[in-house]
Amino acid sequence: MASAELQGKYQKLAQEYSKLRAQNQVLKKGVVDEQANSAALKEQLKMKDQSLRKLQQEMDSLTFRNLQLAKRVELLQDELALSEPRGKKNKKSGESSSQLSQEQKSVFDEDLQKKIEENERLHIQFFEADEQHKHVEAELRSRLATLEMEAAQHQAVVDGLTRKYMETIEKLQNDKAKLEVKSQTLEKEAKECRLRTEECQLQLKNLHDDLSGRLEESLSIITEKVPFNDTKYSQYNALNVPLHNRRHQLKMRDIAGQALAFVQDLVMALLNFHTYTEQRIQIFPIDSAIEPISPLNQKFSQYLHENASYVRPLEEGMLHLFESITEDTVTVLETTVKLKTFSEHLTSYICFLKKILPYQLKSLEEECESSLCTSALRARNLELAQDMKKMTAVFEKLETYIHLLALPSTEPDGLLRTNYGSVLTNVGAALHGFHDVVKDISKHYSQKATIEHELPTATQKLITTNDCILSSLVALTNGAGKIASFFSNNLDCFIASLSYGPKAASGFISPLSAECMLQYKRKAAAYMKALRKPLLESVPYEEALANRRVLLSSTESREGLAQQVQQSLEKISKLEQEKEHWMLEAQLAKIKLEKENQRIADKLRSTSSGQGLGLAQENATGVNAAGREEASAKAVLEPAHSTSLVPDVESREDLIKNHYMARIVELTSQLQLADSKSVHFYAECRALSKRLALAEKSKDALTEDMKVAGQNISRLQDELTTTKRSYEDQLSMMSDHLCSMNETLSKQREEIDTLKMSSKGNSKKNKSR
Repeated sequence: MASAELQGKYQKLAQEYSKLRAQNQVLKKGVVDEQANSAALKEQLKMKDQSLRKLQQEMDSLTFRNLQLAKRVELLQDELALSEPRGKKNKKSGESSSQLSQEQKSVFDEDLQKKIEENERLHIQFFEADEQHKHVEAELRSRLATLEMEAAQHQAVVDGLTRKYMETIEKLQNDKAKLEVKSQTLEKEAKECRLRTEECQLQLKNLHDDLSGRLEESLSIITEKVPFNDTKYSQYNALNVPLHNRRHQLKMRDIAGQALAFVQDLVMALLNFHTYTEQRIQIFPIDSAIEPISPLNQKFSQYLHENASYVRPLEEGMLHLFESITEDTVTVLETTVKLKTFSEHLTSYICFLKKILPYQLKSLEEECESSLCTSALRARNLELAQDMKKMTAVFEKLETYIHLLALPSTEPDGLLRTNYGSVLTNVGAALHGFHDVVKDISKHYSQKATIEHELPTATQKLITTNDCILSSLVALTNGAGKIASFFSNNLDCFIASLSYGPKAASGFISPLSAECMLQYKRKAAAYMKALRKPLLESVPYEEALANRRVLLSSTESREGLAQQVQQSLEKISKLEQEKEHWMLEAQLAKIKLEKENQRIADKLRSTSSGQGLGLAQENATGVNAAGREEASAKAVLEPAHSTSLVPDVESREDLIKNHYMARIVELTSQLQLADSKSVHFYAECRALSKRLALAEKSKDALTEDMKVAGQNISRLQDELTTTKRSYEDQLSMMSDHLCSMNETLSKQREEIDTLKMSSKGNSKKNKSR
C-alpha cells in the first residue's frame, strides 16, 4: 500500500513538474519576446530623440533668425518714423530720397514676406512634430502600461510557482520523514522475519532428517518384508480389490434410479404414442367402421400393434441395470454387464422403428393424396415425414454410442479407455438431439391437429385421438428433455467415475479380471464378517476417553475431585457413626418395649379375660403414643441426625435408603455437571488445536509475505533514493531557473523605469517648447 501511495504521489509530482516546465517554457518565450520588443522600443526612442534634437536645433536657429528679423523690422520702422517728418519739411528735396526709400521699403517688404512665410512653414513643422511626439508618447505610455501589466502577471505566476515549489518541497520532506519511519519499522519486521525464517529453517532441517530416516526405514522394510509387488504388472494389479468407495456406489445407484424413472416415463410416452397412432390410422383418412382401410395402413396398424414387445424390454433392461448396481459392487464400465442387455433391447427397438418408418411415410403420403387434404395439411405431413426420419436417425446414433459403452464389459479391445469421455459426451449430444427432434414433432403435429379440427369432416373420435397423441408427444418431449438435462448434469460424474478402479493402474484390463476382482471382494467381505465377534459389555471407548480427558485435563480438576472425594468420605464416616448410634438406641428401645409388654401381660393375667384384653389394648396404644411423643421430641432436639425415632427396622431402612438415594441423585447431578464441563473443555481444546493449526498456516503465509515485503522494501528504498536524487536535481535546476528569471525581470523593470524617465523628460521638454 505504501509503495502504491508513493508511486501515486511521484506520478502526481511528475505531472505537476511537466506542467510547470511547459509553463516555464511559455514564460521564457514571453520574456524573450518582451526583451526583443523593449530593444525595438529603445531603438525607436533613440531615433525619436535624435529627430527631436534636430527639430529643437532648427527651432532654436529659427527663433534666433526671427528675433534678428524682428529687431531689423523695428529698426526700419523707427527709421521710417524718423524719415516721415523730414519728408514733410523737405517734400521737394525729398522726392528723390522718397523714391529711394520706397524701393528700399519694397525690398524690405519682400524680404519680410519671405521671412513670414518661412516662419509659418517652421511653425507648421513644429506643430506637426509636436503632434507626432504626443502620439508617440501616448503609444509608448500604453505600451508601458501593458508591459507593466504583463510584468505583474509574470511576477504573480513566478510567485505561484515558487509557492508550489515550496509546498512540493515540504510535501517531499514530510513523505521522506514518513518513509524513513516506515523503513525503520519494516527493518524491524525484517529482522523478526529473519529470526522466524531461521527457526523455520531449523524446523525444516529437523523434519527433513526425520523424514529421510523414516524413508530409509520404510524402504528397508519394503525390501526385506515385501516379496512380490503385484501392482507392477497391470495383469496382476487388475485382480487387486480396490478401496471400497461407498459414497461413489450410493451416488451411482442414485443416478441409476433417476435414469430408471426417466426411462420408465419415456417408455410410457412411446407406448402411448404408438398406440394412439394405431388408433388414428383406423379412423383417418378412412374410418374402418364405415369402410375398410388400405392394405398399407392395415400392415402399418399390425406392426404398431406389436410396439409393446419392443418398448417394454427397454424398461426391463434398465431395471436389471439398476438392480446390478449395489453398495457392495464396484461400478465401472467393465463391471456393468447388464448394460449389454439394455443395448440389445435398444437395438431391437430401433429395428422396429426402421421397419415401421416406410409404412409411416407411405401413410402420410396417402393422407396427402386424399381429397380432404389441403395444402397446409400437406406441408405439415411433409414436415412430419422429415421429423420421423430424423427421430429414427437419432435413435440409431444413440444406439451406436450405447453399444460402444457396453463393449468394455464384453470385449475389452472394442473400445479404448481414452475414448470413454468422448463417447459419453456424444451420448449427451445425441440425447439433446433427440429432445429437439421430439419438440419439432410435437410442434408440427399440433399444427396438423389444429388444421384437421377445422375440416368439416372431422369427427369427435379423430379430435380425441389427436388430443391423446399430442398429450403423448408432450410427455415424450418432457421425458426427453429431462433425460438429456440429467445426463448433461451428471456427465462430469460419469467421466470422473472412469478412474475408479485398481490402485496405480489405468483400470480393469478385461471383463474376466473385473469378475475375478468382484469374487475376491465378496470373499474378503465374507472373511471380514466371519472375523467379527460379539464384544463384552464395557464402557464405550468414547466415554472412557472423555472421562480420561476429564481426569487428565488439568491439575485443578484433579484437586477438585480429590476435595469432593475427601468430603464424601467425611460424610460417610459421620453417617456410619450416626448409624451405630441409632442402632444402639433402637436395641435399647426394643429391650424396654419387651419389658413393658411383659409387665402388662403379667397384670392382665390377674384380671379377667375381657377386661384384661381391653386394658392390654389401651396400654399398648398408650405405650405406642408415648413412644411417638418421645421420638418427636428427639427429632425436635436432634433434627440433623434423624427425621423419626420410630423403633421400626423397616422404617429405619427406608429412611437410610431415602437419604442415600437423595445423596446419589445429588452426586449424579454433580457428575453430569462435571461431564458437561469436560465436554465443553474438550470442545474448547479442539477449537484451540484448530486455531493453532490455522495459526501455523497463517505463520507460513506471513513468512512468505514478509519475504516478499522485504524484497519490496529493498526495491522501494532503491526507488526512493533514485527519486530523491532526481527530485533534488530537478529542484536545483528549477531554483537556478527561477533565479535567472528574477534577474531578467529585474533587468526589464530597470529598462522600463529608464523608458519611463526618458518619456517623462521628453514630455517635459515638449511642454516647455
